[in-house]
Amino acid sequence: MKIAITTETTCDLSPEQIAQNDIKVLPLTVILGDKAGLDGIDITPQDIFDYAETHKDLPRTSAINEFTYEEFFKGVLKDYDGIIHIALSSGLSSSCENAINVSKKLKNVHVVDSLNLSTGIGLQVLYACRLRDKGFAPEEIVKRLEARRNKVQASFFVNTIDYLYKGGRCSKLAAFGAVVLRIKPQILVKEDGKMVPGSKYFGRKTQACKAYCEDVLKTFNNPDKSIIFITHTHANEEVVEVARNILKERGFPNIVETYAGATITSHCGQGTLGILYYNDGGVED
Repeated sequence: MKIAITTETTCDLSPEQIAQNDIKVLPLTVILGDKAGLDGIDITPQDIFDYAETHKDLPRTSAINEFTYEEFFKGVLKDYDGIIHIALSSGLSSSCENAINVSKKLKNVHVVDSLNLSTGIGLQVLYACRLRDKGFAPEEIVKRLEARRNKVQASFFVNTIDYLYKGGRCSKLAAFGAVVLRIKPQILVKEDGKMVPGSKYFGRKTQACKAYCEDVLKTFNNPDKSIIFITHTHANEEVVEVARNILKERGFPNIVETYAGATITSHCGQGTLGILYYNDGGVED
């Protein structure tokens, strides 16, 4: 049985990873004022930065509707016998519910709620690809994905509070205090698939990055070292290097750097960085 692994642009995997693993990706829509475009095709992270700077406003993102999912799944099924789709968290978007509704109308389409975002989804997509390549049946792949998804450590530290404030995710007073005190807040993805504030980091970007990485690795201290992502919204290379060096010191042999796409960027702004990995010591397939 020829199985397709599909997902959305919010997985933030690199083009190379997508091509190498034969992953089919459906883009979300990003809206800049009166202009709507597809994430990664029509709208890039740089477009987000330019729009926010020029208009002092944030873009909006739009969930994928049922019609688009149906067209996408039917197109994939022309070349594959079945689909396993790993969707953006149902706690963050109605896209997942729409995908599930469509899957009920089609044969051999399975939708997994990632309960995550960015490379927190990407980790699950790559795990699904690994299971597919080893010949597991679709039902078993879904079972294993769902059994492991709450072991994904997904978090970020945010370089600028502006996007969170403009997006209504923090108060004006909190935003003012963050600027004055040079606070760089941590955002965590919880087991219910929603984002919550975590620790607060102070000082220069490199100092905040070091504190964030050490904090995460101490708290989530049973990593699957086979792969770890450094995912960021075009953060300064010096900051990325701080994260990379810490991970090398901790013995991660496969450190993968990826850039967040336009959808994720529109919610967190430039300079946000996260390290993401399975926190279960690894599993035997």
